[in-house]
Parts: sequence; structure tokens; C-alpha cells
Amino acid sequence: MEILIHNEQEMLRLGQHLGSVLSADDVVYLRGELGAGKTVLVRGVARSLGYRGSVTSPTFTLMNVYDTEPPIYHFDFYRLQSRDLSDLGLEEYMEQGGIVMIEWPQVGLEALPQEALWVEIKLVDDDYERERLVEISSRGGKYADKLERLKKLVDTRH
Repeated sequence: MEILIHNEQEMLRLGQHLGSVLSADDVVYLRGELGAGKTVLVRGVARSLGYRGSVTSPTFTLMNVYDTEPPIYHFDFYRLQSRDLSDLGLEEYMEQGGIVMIEWPQVGLEALPQEALWVEIKLVDDDYERERLVEISSRGGKYADKLERLKKLVDTRH
């Protein structure tokens, strides 16, 4: 699924739609340049689940937990190397019945579940002031169903 996002409000709205199809034990991988909008998308997911606090990138803290139902475990692997993942206790969080959202998953792909929703946010013309092209794909049966449900909520016309 591809959608052209014109501004931050549209990215938030996409996150809210995404949040409406996610449930406990779901995994979402977020890829894109620094400043592309990954955390804005997570903010939309958190808002859809009733969270009203601050949603920030966990680039330096490595993980933020948002007290929603189910909880959101928001990781950022940007500053990590794959050998550092074992120190995070990631497996424990993945087994706690929350929604796991990981920015920069490519750092530790070999240690992560392959079944997930994959979100890639691309800058248009490498320009931070322009639109973003968001590509969402699924790996695994339950995620294919979630992607189909998301498509029904989102206008993908460019």
C-alpha cells in the first residue's frame, strides 16, 4: 500500500488509522530517514489508543512506553549495533502483550520476528519540506489481514 502524505496532520491521521487496526502482540517496523515522520506516525497510533502525553523519539533512551491499552513499546535502534540488542530485553517486551513499534529495525533484523507490518517513509525529492511517500507492507497472515483493514480506512489516491 502506498500513500502520499502532504503534512504532519496527515501523518498523524495515518497513525490513528494504523492504531485502529493494531492489537496486542503486534509488531510494526518503521524505516525512513531521520526526520521523515516515524515518531509522528507513532504519536498518531498512541493518540488512537487514548494516550494524551508526550510522544517523542527514543533515540537516546532507546525505548519509550506509552500507557495505552494495549501498551505501546516504542523502540529506536538508530544508535545501536546488532550486538547491543541482547541488553535491551526486547524479547521480554515482545511477550508482554503490547504493541511493539521499532524505528530503524534494520540494525537488528536477524534478531527480530519476520512477521510484522513494515512502514517505510520516503522523502519526496530528498526534500524535508515536501511530501512523504509512505509504503506499508505485511509479512505474515495476521498482518496481511491488518493491511487490508487499513486500506479500507485510508485514501491511497495520490
